[in-house]
Amino acid sequence: MRTGLFAAAVALGLAISGGVARADELIESYGAYIGQDDLYNSSNERLTQPWQVIRQDRANVHRFGVRQPGDDIDGFFASARNRELAERMLRSGRIEGAAARRLLDGDVRIHVEIWRGVGGDYISISVD
Repeated sequence: MRTGLFAAAVALGLAISGGVARADELIESYGAYIGQDDLYNSSNERLTQPWQVIRQDRANVHRFGVRQPGDDIDGFFASARNRELAERMLRSGRIEGAAARRLLDGDVRIHVEIWRGVGGDYISISVD
């Protein structure tokens, strides 16, 4: 009898709390080639942070029509508002230190994953 009551209490607790924890959802992924054009902003200032390069690369693709071979089109960063969120998204996301340095040097292919998690959207970047 006690086992049945315990099981019922656990089931009720799971039902109330929403059940199993929700996993993060992959929104989109794309590949990009980070060329020299992606390392400078429209004022010709050298970019110093990975998120700045990601934002510039996507602005080059979507706004300015500057694409290098290896630049995939994505839907997420087609929005200027979403490009503005790149800093927060990378701060909440993942990029290894060596990958960040290679990205900032340019002439490298990257893979970007855009995720939606409980704490908000974030990006994960790997360098090929």
